[in-house]
Amino acid sequence: MAKSRRGRGGAESVVETVDGGTAELRPDRDRPRARTLLIDGAPQSFVDLDAPDHLDFSYQRRLGHAADLVAPPGKPLHAVHLGGGALTLARYVAATRPRSTQQVVEIDAPLVQLVRRELPLESGWRIRVRGGDAREQLAKVPDGWADLIIADVFRGARTPAHLTSTEFVTEVRRALADGGWYAANIADGPPLRFLRGQIATAGAVFPELALTADPAVLRGKRFGNAVLLAAAHPLPVAELTRRAASDPQTGRVEHGRALRDFTGGAAPVTDATAVASPQPPPDAFV
Repeated sequence: MAKSRRGRGGAESVVETVDGGTAELRPDRDRPRARTLLIDGAPQSFVDLDAPDHLDFSYQRRLGHAADLVAPPGKPLHAVHLGGGALTLARYVAATRPRSTQQVVEIDAPLVQLVRRELPLESGWRIRVRGGDAREQLAKVPDGWADLIIADVFRGARTPAHLTSTEFVTEVRRALADGGWYAANIADGPPLRFLRGQIATAGAVFPELALTADPAVLRGKRFGNAVLLAAAHPLPVAELTRRAASDPQTGRVEHGRALRDFTGGAAPVTDATAVASPQPPPDAFV
């Protein structure tokens, strides 16, 4: 059932019940065609229809850096987005890399309908949205097809357990091209046990890793998002570091020995031992 709420500047929020809870598309004060997607009050995505290359959330900017650096500027990509939200990163890739071919997997069909109705995609963008479970749909991607696979899957505010294991990451590597990258949005808080396990899990499958996040998150001071990058070849750590440092919310990049030290001997996660990411604390989004 849809409802409307009067938002900033006179625009109305659109509120609907979706499979994942209560979805709200909230207007922005400064951008007339921009909306923030919230699920049960937790901010999920930001989209500006007038500027699809604008990434507002810090973690989405960090995922955007991966999309920028995985290939020469402007070169079309084959991209897979596990988790759709408001299709922010798919829009970004379409705007910055015309003629890219993208697949988006989103299990929440009512959410997809809401987003496509209220925040329509531009005609000509090669974005196919598939319904269903992320791991099941990933298994249908041909071997070596993707230049970039982004995992940003949350049910409620937690990443499902079956998307956190070495078996899942092995499936990611199968679908990636030789020069492709895997980028995962990981949410955790002190003592960062889940994040450390996810680094170890990706490291069991990929030889090259980098992690970027707010320094306070990496120090275990608060709950937040970290973006883990993985590839079969060296990552451009210096450029990633420069971009993270120049973001509006400054980020830090860890790699190599520092990242191994940060991981602290955590064991890779398997399907048999996997658990969902932790529930955010009540004040995480206040």
